[in-house]
Amino acid sequence: MAISRYKNLHIIGNSDADYRKKFSTRYDERNSLQHYETQVLEYPTFDDIRQMETANHMWSLGDRYYKLANAHYGSPKYWWVIAWFNKKPTEQHVNLGDVIKIPLPLRDALEVFGL
Repeated sequence: MAISRYKNLHIIGNSDADYRKKFSTRYDERNSLQHYETQVLEYPTFDDIRQMETANHMWSLGDRYYKLANAHYGSPKYWWVIAWFNKKPTEQHVNLGDVIKIPLPLRDALEVFGL
C-alpha cells in the first residue's frame, strides 16, 4: 500500500528574505525554493479513537517508531502515524515504560487522518 502523506499537498515557491538568508546556498540563481506546503493533520476525535483497534506496546530501551511501524505495518515509513496518534512527535518524548498505542490496521488509521 503506497500512501503518502504528501500526495494532496501543493508544491509552493518560497522567496522569503529570512528563508533566503538561512538557505542561501540552495537558491543559486533561482528566485525561490520549491517545497511542499505545510501538512495539516487533524487529530482523531474521541469517537474515532474509541472505534479504532490498537495494539499496546510498552516502550523499552532501543525502541524506535520506525521499528514499530515496520513490525506492525510492514514499512518503517509510517513511523509518523504512531507518533502522531500518541501525540509524541519524537522518541525523545517517550519515557521508558510508557505504553504506546499503535492504531490498526494502517488503512483505517490513515483514513482517520484524512489520507
